[in-house]
Amino acid sequence: MDYVAALTPPFVMAVAFTALIVTIVKTQGGANKAKEDGIVDAALARAEATRQKSEN
Repeated sequence: MDYVAALTPPFVMAVAFTALIVTIVKTQGGANKAKEDGIVDAALARAEATRQKSEN
């Protein structure tokens, strides 16, 4: 039974890693992508406005 105890942690980590990769892949694109792109665009616009304001 020692081999079961030895194989359990790597098996659990492999399952958890696979679940993490699946979650990352599923959250890419779609409605989330548009929302994230909008947030990034707004932050970049704010940074650009601040930079231009400080140059004047």
